[in-house]
Amino acid sequence: MKFEGTDSYVATDDLRMAVDAAVTLERPLLVKGEPGTGKTMLAEEVAKSLGKRLIQWHIKSTTKAQQGLYEYDAVSRLRDSQLGDDKVHDIANYIKKGKLWEAFESDEQVVLLIDEIDKADIEFPNDLLVEIDKMEFFVYETSTTIKAKQRPIVVITSNNEKELPDAFLRRCFFHYISFPDRETMIDIIDVHFPNIKRDLINDALDIFFDVRKVPGLKKKPSTSELIDWLKLLLADDIPDAVLKNRDASKAIPPLYGALLKNEQDVHMLERLAFMVRREGAGKR
Repeated sequence: MKFEGTDSYVATDDLRMAVDAAVTLERPLLVKGEPGTGKTMLAEEVAKSLGKRLIQWHIKSTTKAQQGLYEYDAVSRLRDSQLGDDKVHDIANYIKKGKLWEAFESDEQVVLLIDEIDKADIEFPNDLLVEIDKMEFFVYETSTTIKAKQRPIVVITSNNEKELPDAFLRRCFFHYISFPDRETMIDIIDVHFPNIKRDLINDALDIFFDVRKVPGLKKKPSTSELIDWLKLLLADDIPDAVLKNRDASKAIPPLYGALLKNEQDVHMLERLAFMVRREGAGKR
């Protein structure tokens, strides 16, 4: 069972090898990389490529590890007992299964995505160590042990907002998705826009990578933002010449709102444009 990428996702050789290694070792695949490099999409494409169901657990700052296992709704049980509801006699009626429970009880192997694990509390990864390692957990309210019928393929993503504990890292296979080089980016664009003109791709990539090189940007444009920008350029039917012959004194690219996401970065490019204009005026 090998991951080969899909028609809609360009996977480098290193990434394909990382997925296969994690599956072989039966360890979670921990994926890091810049936002917009396709970390979350990787789990979706692994599931599609291997023909498996995807279970997604998107982590928030308030998410607790216990929620991935199960939650006991004591408040609802108390209310039902006051109303004389017969179902209060079975505590299992008040246990809500989490995403790990759902993955563990599946008869067929699934792909489990734990997305943006670094958003949660620092103790969150450690609280899942035993469950992910042993593929089982204990439900205290019913005194039962839930064991995985089939070990899921676990993909964990992180944006590096927090350092993850060493004990957790030891249990993972790690892969960093490097930002795509120009050739890989062209392959990605071809997947999304198979009939796009080569000149437009080259001119757009020149601008895109020039913007990314600007020192001090608060947020560099990502792959997903490049795709959005190209979609707008095509929708507005912007001529190739507008990009090719763009005046260096006008550093802001057309439809820049798809690439730049905060006013500081816009102001920075405007200052660069001003400096280019001033240098040009000084030479005349």
